[in-house]
Amino acid sequence: MKDILIVVGSGIKGGNTDLLAEAFAKGATEAGHTIHKVFLGDKTVNGCRGCNACKFGKPCVQKDDMAAIYPLYEQCDMVVLASPLYYWMITAQTKAFLERLYATSTEDNNPPKGRYEKYADKECALLMTAADDNFWTFGLATSYYQYNCVNYLGWTDCGMVLAGGCGGSPGKRNIEETGHLETAYQFGKTI
Repeated sequence: MKDILIVVGSGIKGGNTDLLAEAFAKGATEAGHTIHKVFLGDKTVNGCRGCNACKFGKPCVQKDDMAAIYPLYEQCDMVVLASPLYYWMITAQTKAFLERLYATSTEDNNPPKGRYEKYADKECALLMTAADDNFWTFGLATSYYQYNCVNYLGWTDCGMVLAGGCGGSPGKRNIEETGHLETAYQFGKTI
């Protein structure tokens, strides 16, 4: 069984993305996995400053809520990113979380994928929601996920649930009417 960290990069508790993450968590829990959920809307996680203090044996110089998230990240087998689509990309909160993982990297003198840092072996998945549902809606965000999480961090992609047509911004949110919650639940059950 896996230890799964779900990182919800939304500012709206009970919104489309939070509900999608909960559906996934329910399925994964029923499958016997341990779930830790971090709702970034309640946290202060700043982006990386690029100061490199962490590369000289020091902890991250920023004193924010990431300090409490690092232990959850270190113990997990899988990271599930749950983000609404903002300006065709993952949210700033989600990106800040990913940037701050730089402090967990170690030097890699024989990089397998051309990077010069090594990150812990993890599995990953992406859950996203959006108001619209065009063929190109998630293109930029999924490309970022692929390049950052899979290519750069070296994680193993386990899949995505791209929940378009969920309303919101500024219309009524309606993820319950789309079938995406069932898809996320079944995805969680099969992890």
